[in-house]
Amino acid sequence: MRKNTTITAAVLAAAALSLGLTACGSDSDSKTSAKDTSGPLVVAASPTPHAQILDYVKDHLAKKAGLDLQVKEFSDYVLPNTATEQGEVGANFFQHKPYLDDFNKKNGTHIVPVVNVELEPLGLYSHKITSIGALKDGASVAVPNDTTNEARALKLLADNGLITLKAGTDQTATPADVTANPKHLKFKELEAAQLPRSLDDVDAGVINGNYAIQADLSPAKDALALEKADGNPYANFLAVKKGNENDPRVKKLAELLNSPEVKQYIETTFKGSVIPAFGAPAA
Repeated sequence: MRKNTTITAAVLAAAALSLGLTACGSDSDSKTSAKDTSGPLVVAASPTPHAQILDYVKDHLAKKAGLDLQVKEFSDYVLPNTATEQGEVGANFFQHKPYLDDFNKKNGTHIVPVVNVELEPLGLYSHKITSIGALKDGASVAVPNDTTNEARALKLLADNGLITLKAGTDQTATPADVTANPKHLKFKELEAAQLPRSLDDVDAGVINGNYAIQADLSPAKDALALEKADGNPYANFLAVKKGNENDPRVKKLAELLNSPEVKQYIETTFKGSVIPAFGAPAA
């Protein structure tokens, strides 16, 4: 009886592990590839524009460079980092430095940036008005509910004269840091991926560039207000678990992502909605 119980427990544990890996969008081959530098490099990415850019590299550049690249798409901002931390993928491409710093601090993870690739300007959008000046007193504005992107959204509103923020809170601001709100805007905090779908329910929403593009919004044309690229700390980069920065596959992918071919692809494909931002990430 004891032997049977032990076997059953082992089977259940194995099943739970298998389910956990499936939930993270990975499989045993992906986990192996994250450790074996001779195998394919599996990269977790948001669908737009990150997976699109990686697919371009895979289809046009990787083979010639001797890189076996696999792309796994994730629709949220959490699983790509947890999958990278657990070794289920070898790298990820979806986030900026303020978000990563906050994620590592809150989750005890050890993800580090490798190379900047592009910037997706955050924008203010609406289905109900066509200019910022048309926002009425008491208007509802949806913003991302994660720490860094909410601060980023509030800074965009502040930069466009809608609110004033407490000094020194540019990358940490919450609605509690709003010191002046002349239009008495009401903030609705939502998961970033839900923001495009919220536009019918609010007067305006601040949406991350990748989710705007996925929702067929053109940041360059449709945004009522858009972040400036100059001096912007929110470039998206290729990232790995600390200790894997010198993986030859990662180095090869980093070079390809900063190549002239990728620069041209980003510029011609996204037409200003995504901007090349190559180089070393900020410390």
